[in-house]
Amino acid sequence: MTKPSSNRKKATSAVSNNLQATASSAEDTFDPENPASATITVTAAEVEELSETEQRDRLHLERRVERAFFEAGKALAELRDRRLYRSTHKTFEEYCRSRFAYTHRHVNYLIAASNVVDNIIMGTNGSQNEIPDEMGTNGSQILPTTERQVRPLTKLEPSQQQEVWRQAVEQAGGKVPPARIVKDVVQRIMERTKVPNTYQIGEVCQILVKDNPELRGKGGCWGIVNHVGEFSCTVKTWDGEYTVGLQHLKSFSYLPAECEQMRVICDRINRVYSSGLEESVQKFLESLGKLNRGYLTGIEEKLLTVLEFEYVKK
Repeated sequence: MTKPSSNRKKATSAVSNNLQATASSAEDTFDPENPASATITVTAAEVEELSETEQRDRLHLERRVERAFFEAGKALAELRDRRLYRSTHKTFEEYCRSRFAYTHRHVNYLIAASNVVDNIIMGTNGSQNEIPDEMGTNGSQILPTTERQVRPLTKLEPSQQQEVWRQAVEQAGGKVPPARIVKDVVQRIMERTKVPNTYQIGEVCQILVKDNPELRGKGGCWGIVNHVGEFSCTVKTWDGEYTVGLQHLKSFSYLPAECEQMRVICDRINRVYSSGLEESVQKFLESLGKLNRGYLTGIEEKLLTVLEFEYVKK
């Protein structure tokens, strides 16, 4: 028999050592001249089980991760409502951007989501003061674990939020449903109760001029819906009220908190604009009337405050 070359000996030796290391008993056979003929019984890698303490700690930490959005929303709401940012920042929006790198919209999403969770818990005779320590379950109740799961629910009434969530959990087989399932259930309910005009009082919309000469000069302006007709809405803008056909409106899809904030801004601009104005002041207010965001920047807030002081009669 021809002896293997030096390189072949090294390769064969390595294969032999590797196979022997994974063999389960000494009865395994291996022929260095014919590695393919080896009979190997491989032992499965041993998985180290967690102790009871480790298992408990893991569950606790996982639940903390899952309820992070809920805790963040509740904390942000309290920071906003108590104005605990006032010693370092002029506005809540500036504080959130500086302290947490959160956009204005993300903050509103978190706050709105925490309110939805409260409503879901209340739907099973819970109490807002009895929030479960572990998100994901409240007794036999399945609760949301991410903000995106409840985002489609924010525009619904509390009773509708509870019903949609119940149906979504059922469709997910009794588990926490993904955002896709929640959104599908919301869409079906909206289609079932759909009316010709779906706008709501307080909603923020943008005016689209298109081919309507009566709206000339209002293109891009935002307004607050204060009357809903069959095929039109009356919207309040920075300089008055206008009845606009549905084809000339586009919703900004703001959250309820953003809509309320824009209503306040609209009232403030309207009070100043109705006074006698210099041209530069008028142009500034008109620019605020065409914002595509639901808040004022720090400098815009300061300028509007100055104008209110100068032009609004006490």
